[in-house]
Amino acid sequence: MRSAHPIAYPALRMARGPVLRVPGLGILVRDAALLRSTLLNTASFTKTGPGSPSDLWTGVLGPSVLLNMEGADHQALRRKLAPIFAPSYVETLVAASLGEPLARLTRRLAGGEPVDLVEEVRRYSSIAISRLVGLDSAELTADLFHKVSSITSMVRLTRSTLTPSEVTKARVVMAELGAHAQRAYRSGDEQTVPGRMRALGLTEAEALGAVGAFVLTGTETLVSYIPRLVCLLVDTAWLPLVAADRTLIEPAIAEGLRVTTPSPVMLRSVVAADSIGPVAVRPGDRVILATFAANRALGPFDPAANTAATLRQLWFGAGSHFCLGAPLAMAQIRIVLDSLLDAFPDGGLRVLSRRPARGVLIPGYAKVVIGG
Repeated sequence: MRSAHPIAYPALRMARGPVLRVPGLGILVRDAALLRSTLLNTASFTKTGPGSPSDLWTGVLGPSVLLNMEGADHQALRRKLAPIFAPSYVETLVAASLGEPLARLTRRLAGGEPVDLVEEVRRYSSIAISRLVGLDSAELTADLFHKVSSITSMVRLTRSTLTPSEVTKARVVMAELGAHAQRAYRSGDEQTVPGRMRALGLTEAEALGAVGAFVLTGTETLVSYIPRLVCLLVDTAWLPLVAADRTLIEPAIAEGLRVTTPSPVMLRSVVAADSIGPVAVRPGDRVILATFAANRALGPFDPAANTAATLRQLWFGAGSHFCLGAPLAMAQIRIVLDSLLDAFPDGGLRVLSRRPARGVLIPGYAKVVIGG
């Protein structure tokens, strides 16, 4: 976190109290219950006002994607997209796209080869991006993930918008990916996600906007989280316990998401006079929901205690904006962790070296070399 946000993160950590007004920044919320109630109150707090996610992404993705919508239109688009993120569909999709690469990973690790887990997961993310935008495997390039992450790396916690030049750069990248998604949509091939969206009744604009939103919000989060989870399991000596009892996998993943909180903050804009705890808010105020602080306040990583269960996956949001792609993310996390445990059934995996990432939006590692 400190490497990713060397100024903003220490400042947020120094803040005291469950909620306070920070001049020049906004209303900072650090309490899980207040954070959840804010997310559920869409009458007063929105994703479409000043300082909200719409300020960041509308210029890049257009006006009608889940990231910047509210109300009936938002709910209608969620209903159309829901079948794509049903557990049965995403588990089949993930197994088909990542099964063979992960089998190779297991063989390499079991054979004694050190592996940079960050680079591996980046490659898996590129494969996932290719499925989302309808790219053929022959067109899959090594820099696909880096093109997407070049957009999110422009975002700063201390400002609510991208600069005009940043928006232009982001549009160029998204236009390239969008061209592939457009071809897949128009082909009607239901083996691709855009083709499946067409079959479900999404318009071309809705499908392309949804693809862009999922690419931007989902891929880098996984590249951040999976290496951090593995390091956490090793550092806390929980990996051998999880390897011996795989019923601990689900609580270990949930506890890892609670403790690391890959998306450290969520943003909302105030549209009606209200209050968050003792702090009065007024229209135009920016609300910074410090999910990382709320989650970590509940104690250290402990899959046996599974404190995360009390939060009802707060790291994925709450209410009408609960992350639609959560089942896809969870399926990807599970299959990677299973592959690592298959390579080290005794839990003997070690972290040989690691280096934190700098200048990124989502905190994570630039390199994590693992082996036996």
